Order: sequence, then C-alpha cells, then structure tokens
Amino acid sequence: MKKVVKFGGSSLSGPKQFEKVKHIISLDKDRRYVVPSAPGKRDDRDNKVTDLLYKAYSLASGDQDFSKVFSEIEGRFNEIIAGLGLKVSLKEEFNTIKKNFSRKIGEDYAASRGEYLNGILLADYLGYRFVDAAEVIFFREDGSFDSARTYDAVYERLKDIERAVIPGFYGSYPDGSIKTFSRGGSDITGSIVARSVKADVYENWTDVSGFFVADPRIITDPENIEMITYTELRELAYMGASVLHEDAIFPVRREGIPINIKNTNKPEDKGSWIVQSTGQKSRFIITGIAGKKGFCSVNIEKDKMNSEVGFGRKVLQAFEDNDISFEHMPSGIDTMTIIVHQDEFIEKEQSVVSEINRMTHPDSIDIESDLALIAVVGRGMKAAKGTSGRIFSALAHANVNVKMIDQGSSELNIIIGVKNEDFENAIRAIYNIFVIAQL
Repeated sequence: MKKVVKFGGSSLSGPKQFEKVKHIISLDKDRRYVVPSAPGKRDDRDNKVTDLLYKAYSLASGDQDFSKVFSEIEGRFNEIIAGLGLKVSLKEEFNTIKKNFSRKIGEDYAASRGEYLNGILLADYLGYRFVDAAEVIFFREDGSFDSARTYDAVYERLKDIERAVIPGFYGSYPDGSIKTFSRGGSDITGSIVARSVKADVYENWTDVSGFFVADPRIITDPENIEMITYTELRELAYMGASVLHEDAIFPVRREGIPINIKNTNKPEDKGSWIVQSTGQKSRFIITGIAGKKGFCSVNIEKDKMNSEVGFGRKVLQAFEDNDISFEHMPSGIDTMTIIVHQDEFIEKEQSVVSEINRMTHPDSIDIESDLALIAVVGRGMKAAKGTSGRIFSALAHANVNVKMIDQGSSELNIIIGVKNEDFENAIRAIYNIFVIAQL
C-alpha cells in the first residue's frame, strides 16, 4: 500500500509536535510521502509562521525594516532544529529569502517559505528525500492549476523515490516564479500527490479528530462524523465546515482515493473518512449541519411570471452585469427569489434593482437583509420520511421563523434561511432533533 500523509501547521508548530509526527509515520511503513504545512501557533498568543512571513514581506515591499519580524521567523525554525538536535543549518536559506524580500520578489514567494523551510527540516528529521514543490507542481501563466503537467511531473519524480517530503501550499509558474494556492492549500498539495502516485489512502492530520456533525463553537461536544461522501463534504464545506480545504477533494475524487482526517494529538482516534460512495448508513439521518451569516434576499413578484419566456434569464442578467454571483434561487408561479452575499450586493443594490425593473417590469421587488443560510446535509435523508417536517417542527418549537427553504432533487441537502439573530438557535434546534433525540 501507499499512503500520502499531510500534516497541518498545528501538527508541526514546534519540536514536540515534530516528535509526534515522526512517531505517527513510524507506526505505518505505508506512510511514504509526507506533505507539511508551515509551523502554526504553539499557543493562543503565538503567531503562525505564514502570518509572520506576510508581515515581513509587507514591510520589505514598503521599504521598511523587516529584520525584527524576520528574526522571529528564524527563531521559530532554529527552535525546531535545536529541540530535535538536527545537524542541518538554514542560514543560507534565510539569507537568500531576505535578499529576495529586499528585491520584492513577490508575496506568493514570501508566503510559501514557511512550507519550504519546514519541508527541509522534516525531511532531514525523518531521513526522507526532500522534493521542492516548485519543481513538480505547476500553474499556467493565468494562475490556473496545470493538472495534467503536474500529475505527470509528480509521478515521474516520485516513482523511483521510496519516501519523500513535498512541501504543501505552493508550486510555480512557467517562468519558475512561485505561485501559492489559497490559504489552507497544503490540503490540495496532499491530494495532488495522492492522485499522482495512485495512493491507496490520503491521510490528513490536523488538531481535531475529523469532522463534527455541527460547529463545536455552537454545539458543545458535538458528535463525530465517521464517514462522509465527497458530495456531502462539498455541501458542508461550501457552507462553512472548514476542517479540510474544499478544493482538496477534486484530485482524489476522480480516482476514488479515500481521505482520512486524523488528529496528531490523538492518533488513536478513528477520525473521519471521506469516500466517493458508501453503502454504510450514517449514525443519524443527517450527516452534518453547517451555515453562514450575511446573506440578502431579492424577491421579485409579477403576475403570470411563469408564462413569460426568458424572465429568469433577464433577472439573472441584472446580477451578472453587476458582477454579483447568486447562491440560491427558490421560486413560485409568480415569484422568484435570488439569494446573494450581502456584502457583495449592498453597494450595487440600486443598480441591480433598476436593471431588473427595466428588463422585466415586475409588480414589486422586495429586499431583505441580515439573513443566514443553514445546510442540513445527509445521504440518509433520501430514505427518511418527514425530514423537512421535523426540521420545521424543531425550528417552530425554538421560536425560529423560516424565511426560505430550498431543496435539490438529489434530496441530499436542505437549505434553510433564517434571520442572522436566529442562526445559532436554529442550528441547536436541528442538532437536537436529529442527533440528541437519537442518542
């Protein structure tokens, strides 16, 4: 078997965490390819190395003295070297990075150096080969990921290397300059490596034991999700569940490679499995609940709307012309509602309203702000009767007014709109009816 293992910033924040990582890898000889993040926070008052790098580069690009911040960065890595008794020195690397900062080589380069340096240290500590991600992960000139070239390059580089460390988060443009993924992009690197080497499993190690049914900041000690499909995860990740970068599932999804989310600090926990499909029933009717605040609804009414060809296209054209994407579009015979992000819409609302009026001549347009959307997701909902009814009953009992409901034909998820102020109470009510009531 071949396993690709990715360790997050909290898992590699200092010497003791490095020791945990080495122990975890040593327990399974199939853990052959390792993708590290930059060192994260050691405690709540600490800084992530990536944040320090951004700060140092910001000073450098403004022709200000960045030596104090960079000394803090050097100190973090030197602490790891000293704590583990490594013989490797990063002095030349530090000097090169400082020169490049002074040359204003680019923010992506600066942000990537945490993973790069951590990769060098972890490879030395494990006795693995170090492979610079810039040499095998490629982006096109327009910044889009070059998947075909990357998969071939990673495969060719690693096919004769038994064990290697490949830093996460970054790759390179055709001219060799550094390009990063979005924050949290080391998850994507791990997925890319897993697909390229045709891994049997992609393990993603972090500081939590997998996914929870609901946000632990809202629900005290929520139940763990033992198994979740890629499709369910996409729905939950889009609505705010953030244990794994949402783009990390695409490379492995096409190959059917399962992802196992594990806890570096509690390696004995089973964690959560993300799979392409499963016949295994989830413990509860729902798999998870996630949501976001800050939405706005634009409700358009017009008699005989349903018989007017092109009405919906014209309404959406008004949003497109103002560079606003929509989230959901529930509709009735004579009504159509567009749900958008409030912060994107608010400054352009009058322009959108004017264009809708000009193009469609509606009877009325009503705008409601300060809405929250909650996604109730679960493959078990399709076979369960009365799921929507139970949700409405639970919300009514919690005195929460439902402003919108949207359910796709797949019956995999139900989207509910409530006022921002009712968001937390709504999630608690749904969790209680589907989880607490079944325990």
